Amino acid sequence: MIAQARHTELVSELDRGPRLRERERLCVATRTVRPVVDLIRFVIGPDGEAVPDVKNKLPGRGLWITASRDALGEAIKRKAFARGFRREVRLPPDFVTRTERLLEQAVFDALAVAGKAGLVAAGFAKAQMALAHEEVIALLHAAEASSEGIRKLDAALRRRRSDGPPAVIGFLTSAQLDLALNRPNVIHAALLAGPVSETFLARCRRLERFRTGDQHNQAGEARPNLSRPGI
Repeated sequence: MIAQARHTELVSELDRGPRLRERERLCVATRTVRPVVDLIRFVIGPDGEAVPDVKNKLPGRGLWITASRDALGEAIKRKAFARGFRREVRLPPDFVTRTERLLEQAVFDALAVAGKAGLVAAGFAKAQMALAHEEVIALLHAAEASSEGIRKLDAALRRRRSDGPPAVIGFLTSAQLDLALNRPNVIHAALLAGPVSETFLARCRRLERFRTGDQHNQAGEARPNLSRPGI
């Protein structure tokens, strides 16, 4: 009876807990407490439809689910949204796919911020120059990039770095890179060290976990190697 009461309390608290530290929340699908970087927050819109709050900024009470397709699918199957919010919640048929698109858009937005902060060297020659003279923490290759260009820059990055596997991001198209970096025909780019660059990589890791279900790829562990859409 006590255990049941505790369970009810955890479900009802939503955004306010439970947590082991300030930045942890309960996943309503797996019933485990995880860091918020491993979770996706959902709120209810004015029309009663669940909305993925991938940047954790939308107002209202939030419900947290482990950032993976399987966990979100399980939450939908178990009607965790209705139980957690204690009301009827509309979920569109493409809710999982829509959530993935928003996670990808959050990655795109973070890259745009990094570009405006001067932390992206766009273009093969500039990326190569950055590798020789700057602290490069990741390489970006357009999804349609040639294998030869990828090989040359990846080899240069590995020779330069000795503190673990470098990040190699390749799921964005050239058109997406163009829009994010506000310049045409971007195929290759180098990401320089900085807080907004780390935000970009953190969002890449979350997108990777959502697509692959690999919850061992945590913040601070090996950097992501996202090569093509649908990994």
